[in-house]
Amino acid sequence: MAKGKYQEWLTEEGLLQLGAWARDGLTDEQIANNIGVSRSTLDVWKKKYPDISDTLKKNKDVVDIEVENKLFKRAMGYSYTEDEYMVVEMEDEEYFDELEKHMKIFQYDNPEATDQDIAKERLTFSKYKKVLTKQKTKEVVPDTTAQIFWLKNRKPYEWRDKQVLEHDGSLGIHNPLSNLTEDELRRLANETDG
Repeated sequence: MAKGKYQEWLTEEGLLQLGAWARDGLTDEQIANNIGVSRSTLDVWKKKYPDISDTLKKNKDVVDIEVENKLFKRAMGYSYTEDEYMVVEMEDEEYFDELEKHMKIFQYDNPEATDQDIAKERLTFSKYKKVLTKQKTKEVVPDTTAQIFWLKNRKPYEWRDKQVLEHDGSLGIHNPLSNLTEDELRRLANETDG
């Protein structure tokens, strides 16, 4: 009896690949295309095989959380440290100490290296090093667009562009002088003119 195509995606390797695609931000349509099935077939598999559904959901949630965190960080502003380096020549003693460490690591990582490989690696080791000269703390100001996007999605009734105003059809006018007599109004007018 032939195995169904879905069985390949229920293996540990298959689920890892599905998870990787979901974390990379691929849509179900794109994942189905990568698998070589239709979107509707993938939907059936997700309903029928919880491992497939859970893997896709869990890994998409991870990406969503990462994006939410970055959006929030951008909306609030943040600071970071920027390092500046200068390249300087090592003193002979330091150079030979660093070269010896480097060669031990090279020989450990490359046990099959020939004498020629070792000599070549020794010649390519630089006598220069980077030295930290300055650290600056830089500020990234809050991004208004990110703030607007966040608020419109988190508090849509308070931050949507379209405001809903209700009007019952009546028109009320407030006149603070409506209780004054005609004589009182004349007297008041004369006081302000004079």
